[in-house]
Order: sequence, then C-alpha cells, then structure tokens
Amino acid sequence: MIAIGCTIGSGIFRTPGHVALHVHAPDYVIWLWILGGVVALAGALTFAEMGGMFPGAGGLYVYLREAYGDLVGFLYGWFILFCSTAGAIAALALVCAEHLCYLYGSPGDSVWEIPLAAGIIVVLTVVNLFGVGIGEWIANLFGGAKLVGLVMIIGAGMFFANPQVDAANAASVFVQTPPENLMSALALGFIGVLWSYGGWQHASYMAGETKDPQRTVPRAMILGAIVITLVYVLANVAYMRLLPLEQIANSKTVAADAMSHVTSMGGTLMALLIALSTFGSIGIYSVTSPRMYYAMAKDGVFFAKLAEIHPKWRTPVWAMLIQSAWALFLLFFWGTFNDLIEYVTFLDWIGLMLVGTTIFVFRKKRPNAERSYRTTFYPLTPIVFVAICAWFVAFNIVGSWEKALAGLVVVLAGIAAYYALFHKKR
Repeated sequence: MIAIGCTIGSGIFRTPGHVALHVHAPDYVIWLWILGGVVALAGALTFAEMGGMFPGAGGLYVYLREAYGDLVGFLYGWFILFCSTAGAIAALALVCAEHLCYLYGSPGDSVWEIPLAAGIIVVLTVVNLFGVGIGEWIANLFGGAKLVGLVMIIGAGMFFANPQVDAANAASVFVQTPPENLMSALALGFIGVLWSYGGWQHASYMAGETKDPQRTVPRAMILGAIVITLVYVLANVAYMRLLPLEQIANSKTVAADAMSHVTSMGGTLMALLIALSTFGSIGIYSVTSPRMYYAMAKDGVFFAKLAEIHPKWRTPVWAMLIQSAWALFLLFFWGTFNDLIEYVTFLDWIGLMLVGTTIFVFRKKRPNAERSYRTTFYPLTPIVFVAICAWFVAFNIVGSWEKALAGLVVVLAGIAAYYALFHKKR
C-alpha cells in the first residue's frame, strides 16, 4: 500500500495527453506505460537496498553523500528545493486550476489558469504555515478523490466505449503520421509517464523498518509495481476507448473530457474530483521535503535557515516560504504544464539515475556492510534501471534542449552556492 499510495497521484488524469501528443500511436502509448512500470520496479528494488543500509532521515541525499561526497549530496538537495518540489507544486496547482476553469465553463486556454494556480499556491502555503496537521488533514480528506476518479474512468472505458473512436483514429492525419524522430518522440512522451510513476522511491525507504525485508520488500515492490502498471494501462485504454487519440493529445482535461462522453454530468464530476485531489497533493508536498533539508542542514551542507522550526506553529516556515516562492517563479516562467513537467522530470531523473549507480559503489566499497535487504537479481536490476534512465536523459537533451539548458544553469548555480557557502566550512 505504501508503494501504491506514494505513486498513484493526479498525473494519470493529465499526462496521457502529453504522451499521446508526442508518440501519435495507441500502441506506443501503451508500451510506454508498461515501460514506466518496469522502471518503477527496477528502481524500487535497487533503492530498497540503500534504504536498508541507511534507514535514518535524508533518503536519497544520504545515499549520494555517502557514495560521492558532500558536493553531490548538496546538489541533490538543491535540485529538490529548486526543481522537484517547487516544480511539482507549480504543475499540480496548474492542473487544479485547469479543472476549476473546466467546472466554471472556461476549459482550454483560459486566461485565469495561471493566476488561479498562483492563488492556490499562496493559500495552501499560508494554511500550512499554521500547522503540519492542517496539511495532513487536507491531504487525507481529498486523497480519496483520485481513487474514485480512477474507478470511474476504468469503468466507463469498459462499459461505455465510444463506437466512433476507431473510425476517427483511422481518418486522423495526426494518428496516421508517425513522429519524425521516433526515439526522441518516445523519450519526450516518456516524460509524462515518469511524472505519473514518480513517488515509488519513497516506499524503498521502509526496508530498514520492515519485518523479514529480504522476503517482504521484493514481494511488496513487485506487487505494487504490477498493480500500479495495471491501473495506469487500464486507465489509458479507457481514455482511448472513449476519445480519439488526437483529442486526447490536445486536451488539458482528458479525464473530464472522456467522462463527458458518458454522461453530461460525468465531466463536471471528474473535474471536481481531480481539482480536489490535486489541491490535497499540493498541501502535503509543501510540508514533506523539509525533512531532507533538515537532514542536510544538520550535516552542515545546506542552508540552516531552512531547517528552522517556528517556535509557535512548529512548522519549517523558511523552507515552505522559499519553496512556494520558487514554485510561483517557475509557474510564471514556464507557464504550461508540459513545460513544467519536462523541466522537473529531466533533472529529477538525472538525480535518480545517479542514485541508482550508488549501489555499485556501496557493493565495492562496503561489501560487508549490514544490509537488511539485498537487491533482487543484482546486478541486472540496477543496470536496467540506470540504462533506461540514461536513454531517457540522452534523448531529452536533444529533443528538449531548452530544459537541459535550464537544468545546467541550476547545476552551475548549485555548485557556485556550495563552494561559496559550505566548502570552506566543511
């Protein structure tokens, strides 16, 4: 349940359009979602070994610091602050705003989407500043909305298929025209898949606290990956049974559009569920990442201010304010959901690929270290994970060079910050 709960979010309601836009073909769409399940499983089984070796606070930052030193550990925390968390908050707020606009009769390119998304970030930041319990309550209250939405979509696809879809796909120039560079198109489409599968790495942290981890962890990860992959594939099949692929590719609210073909109220209900789900996700995102900042600040390799807890509210005020301020900057700078997830996913998976390589370092440098779990099918499992990550990163550098350039700027700024503020002190 941890593996499933950490992974299934709001991405499956929004990213199928991004995937379809790049790959043009239903078969490629399905195979990319299956490949995403393979990556999630290989990564979770790989990271679980490090989770057993380092069960304390810090997670991926600790693995990188122990394997490659303080600079790399610092840069990962830098990415989390200025890319992953802030970018995720901005993207989720935009999805929430898009579906609120759908509810009020202005779907598509509404001028209200970005201002509304900014307002959502500000409101939730202020609410969460007054207590972590409030953000947790919001997440719990609205978290079930995504599950209701998934059941609705899969059920609608099974029992209310649109008979005109096949004919529309056959007549569509978009569907019948393959991408000019197939490998680059698949890598760009894979961005939406990886965004939706993101979160599996959190389950691997539990290896050090699990009973009989050598038996339990792989079973949990395999079962979790199978369930998530099955749900995502079924959801995409449902979308493609309800809507022509070209309409999916051009839709910001694909789940709501699909349900509107079943019943007049279906689209409205789906848009409401997704707005609630993303609202809850933003609430919890803004209070979880400070755990990593705290661990890093404690080690003297990150900004101590970010680990400060407010004496009255008991919340990491500075961490939350800076995260939210940067989320607002990214929202206005990139301006679209696709640009945001391309920026976030590109940098995020460079970091995850690097974390995947640490298992080889630890096996060589610490062969006798205590491991509550050893990666199943080592070294094949981490090799598969790192290889797919490398393919994804390489083709996205070519296909989305402006995001790669933005990532380089973030890296250089992080290196400069480390040497200016922490290197001499260390």
